[in-house]
Order: sequence, then C-alpha cells, then structure tokens
Amino acid sequence: MFIAMNRFKVAKGEETAFETVWSTRKTRLDEMQGFLAFHLLKGPEKEDHTLYSSHTTWASKADFTAWTKSEQFRDSHRNAGEKREKPLFLGHPEFEGFETVLSETNPHRPLQAAE
Repeated sequence: MFIAMNRFKVAKGEETAFETVWSTRKTRLDEMQGFLAFHLLKGPEKEDHTLYSSHTTWASKADFTAWTKSEQFRDSHRNAGEKREKPLFLGHPEFEGFETVLSETNPHRPLQAAE
C-alpha cells in the first residue's frame, strides 16, 4: 500500500473556501486502478494558518505514479494554480509519500469498503 499526502498551510479565514474547493471538484480518482481512499484532514491552527493534508491511499506506489501521469490527474488539477484575489494557502503544498511497512486492523470491527 502507498499513502500520498500533500500538506497545505491554509490562510486564516480561508478554511471554508479551501474546503469548498476540495468538496466541489471532480477528482476522477474512482477511475484509477489501485485507488483505495481519499481524505481531507484538518489539523492544528497556528497564528497565521490552519494545517490541512490531502491523503490518498493506493494499492501500490506504481498505481499512484500512474495517477500522477494520467489525464484524470491533469483534469482534476486543472484549476489548482488559479489566481485568486486572496490566496487560500501560504507557499506551496508539501508532498510526502509513504510505502506501507506494517499494517494492523482491529479484528473486532468490520472493514469498510474504502479500506
């Protein structure tokens, strides 16, 4: 399994707009082989920003790499660099990719479809 994360420092007061961008875009992730799940995570608040992370889970690193080279990726990121009157986040997103070394699930709870 491969986990791909992008961390965003969202400018104070722009959290709702940032979340709206994510909730209204067509990702086309469901068209990709190996795509397992997506999560948008909201983290701690700092003085000038709120930390967010987009988090996708893939069957393999190769599946993730195929996504980054696909028409679906280009289409879903088409407006990502769109100029706004006020920027939604500070700086550039910070990418982090992780290959699973060890996994554990709760044997007392059924797996969900996205897992």
